[in-house]
Amino acid sequence: MVPRELIDTAEVPGGDPLRLFRRGRDFMIVLDRNELMSSRMSGSEEALADMTIDRLPLSAPHLLIGGYGMGFTLRAALRRLGADARIAVAELVPKIIDWAKGPMAELAAGCLDDPRVAVVLDDVGAVIARGQGRYDAILLDVDNGPDGLTRPGNDGLYSMRGLAAAKAALRPGGVLAVWSAAPDNAFARRLREAGFAVEEVGVKARSNGKGPRHVIWFATRR
Repeated sequence: MVPRELIDTAEVPGGDPLRLFRRGRDFMIVLDRNELMSSRMSGSEEALADMTIDRLPLSAPHLLIGGYGMGFTLRAALRRLGADARIAVAELVPKIIDWAKGPMAELAAGCLDDPRVAVVLDDVGAVIARGQGRYDAILLDVDNGPDGLTRPGNDGLYSMRGLAAAKAALRPGGVLAVWSAAPDNAFARRLREAGFAVEEVGVKARSNGKGPRHVIWFATRR
């Protein structure tokens, strides 16, 4: 077996450090013993973009993606959207962007240099709070879902207060799309209590339809 090589470590404000590993041509971002992301599994992250865009009646939407990760959601959105679309990517950990432009540059495939993309090095919650009525969709792939794993401060995104802020940042008919590694009935109830029309969809982790089953909630501002 090809050994796993530690490439770098990134400090996370208010959380434990992340480590970037490489095994052959594959990359993994790891928290403690939890593999948060892998270049081998991109299906559900790509579905987060594709299925959100399917729900928008616009040809040139303004999207906010919370968490760059390995860029699967961003690249999927760029493939679908025209030249007039705009995508803001909020990333709290600058080294994640450094990794995308450095050891994972081949995987990133230049997506961060696309003129439709603006990278904001900030907490996505703060970006949402500043975005009154700005976005047609907010796509959150932060932590492992509503149950904060990497950073306790992420829990606020999924609270009633956080959902109210997201709703205010969306235009009428806008969509809040939330990726999660597992179902969360309490969070689905909070979305409805916050006044969203909610659809819960199960998706496979791999683009070939295999791997673990993840969940995406599509919450539409009425």
